Amino acid sequence: MAAKKKAIPEIPLVDDDEKIPRPRLHKLKIQNFRSIGATEVEIELDDIVVLVGPNNVGKSSILRAYETVMSHGSKEGKLSINDFPNGQVDVENLPMIELHTIVFNKAPGERWIQETAEGEWLIREKWTWDSPNKDPKRQGFDVQKNEWDDEVPWGAPNVANSRRPLPHRIDAFATPEKQATDITKIITSLLQEKLTDIKTDPAQEKSDYDLILEKIKSLQTKAVQATEDEVSIIENEISAYLEKLFPKHKIRFDAKPETDIEKTYRPFSGNAELLMGPEGGYFSTIEHQGSGARRTLLWATLKYLSEAQDKKDSRPHVLLLDEPEICLHPSAIREARSVLYELPDAGNWQVMITSHSPIFIDLSKDNTTIIRVYREDDTEVKSTTLYRPERARLDNDDKSNLKLMNICDPYVHEFFFGGRQIIVEGDTEYTAFSMIKEQYPELYSDVQIIRARGKGIIPSVAKVLLQFSKKFFILHDTDEELAPSGKKNPAWGMNKTIAGILDIEGADGVANLVACKTCFETALFGEEVKNEKPYTALVKIKTDEAIRGRVKQLLDYLIGVEGVALPENCIHWQKIEDLV
Repeated sequence: MAAKKKAIPEIPLVDDDEKIPRPRLHKLKIQNFRSIGATEVEIELDDIVVLVGPNNVGKSSILRAYETVMSHGSKEGKLSINDFPNGQVDVENLPMIELHTIVFNKAPGERWIQETAEGEWLIREKWTWDSPNKDPKRQGFDVQKNEWDDEVPWGAPNVANSRRPLPHRIDAFATPEKQATDITKIITSLLQEKLTDIKTDPAQEKSDYDLILEKIKSLQTKAVQATEDEVSIIENEISAYLEKLFPKHKIRFDAKPETDIEKTYRPFSGNAELLMGPEGGYFSTIEHQGSGARRTLLWATLKYLSEAQDKKDSRPHVLLLDEPEICLHPSAIREARSVLYELPDAGNWQVMITSHSPIFIDLSKDNTTIIRVYREDDTEVKSTTLYRPERARLDNDDKSNLKLMNICDPYVHEFFFGGRQIIVEGDTEYTAFSMIKEQYPELYSDVQIIRARGKGIIPSVAKVLLQFSKKFFILHDTDEELAPSGKKNPAWGMNKTIAGILDIEGADGVANLVACKTCFETALFGEEVKNEKPYTALVKIKTDEAIRGRVKQLLDYLIGVEGVALPENCIHWQKIEDLV
């Protein structure tokens, strides 16, 4: 007898067990959409996704992609000719967006559900546009056939959309009117969610709002049926006049009930306004405020949503935000980052942003994925996941170290934005190499000097770089084996910890250790410096050509300049015995 297939359980949208995750986006795949070409761009989604990369490489197109598929069935779900590659329809390279969603509501059937390695339920859908200004072809992946099918999970677009997280798109350079509308929509959507809690009788299964929508749907159907005779008369009378001018031509009035029932009843005005002004003074609409005020108001609105305590049963949301650093005062940028990172703590938000600011990256969190979007010589837009928490395997000490670095240097995460990376132990090395970069900008424009601010933090930074860097160097001091007191020197003991980096999976040939005997100043300047080490480094490099040459030689070796040897008193090492 054949084994009975495992039944797909009906999992509610929100489970009583708060440990069970809510529905969320899992992955986005995009081809031939706007600036993105035939090379598939794949975005792994997380609570927080930060898209980094140069201007004009398709980051905003990625944000737009999810909003587009969520608009299927409406005007926003159709593409213009400008959304097709090179502004042309190429039947061999049609725009395609594929969406993977983790679902925890009533499963639509075994044929659509794929179980992930983590035991979650995954649904795959795909949209393809064959011409501008037309609805796309939507398909579902049939796991039983192992192929795409024209039948789809959840059926009608409006029903399917209601099963996915609701998008909120905030453009970088939206008009004041558009920004005001976006903020108002967020507030209105929150108010509308409250309608599902209203029940005249606490024992009734559905909310009053749901019952009203059911009544409207029934009335619409009856209205179409009841007016069929009248419509027929109108068609015949007008067609009779029309045929006198255009023989054998008729008209047909195609009246159908509105499929998106929520459009038929809006408890709040579609023209709701948000006003702002000084206490006791004149309040004007948001579009008449400054750009900084509008952005600040957006943060205030999001902060309220992230801190609200009564949203357990609310629909999941996705915030799609272009360049959140725009128009923000420097003192407000960190607060803005905190607000974004706190949104998923409410349990029903995911955030995807594009940014040119390393301040918006916080690796001390467990829910952040960093993705670089870029172009290579072939001009194709590509993406690569630079960082994902579960792959970095950071322990609590690592997270504390990275948080400390973030506090001390808000720009420390510049290395995610591209270039060749060097990890240095302290301020003196960082200052010396920065001086060389300043003097030879054309040679080192893409070199990122990462200041670990201590020997103990170096392994934490290395774990991050090992996720995406092809090769990087670590520069540190050997220190003395014994302290002046004759006791073991803890700084020497840290060499063993640094050596452990080479044992991490994927470190072979990628992570390289270079040490200065006993310290950077002794090795490069020929003497120990007691006070004002960074300033002394600047002076010596500026005034002493021999020292400047040695520092530049070390930097060239660390970035892999061919034929350059290490300066004397520096060693490329792999085991502790090399340092003795």
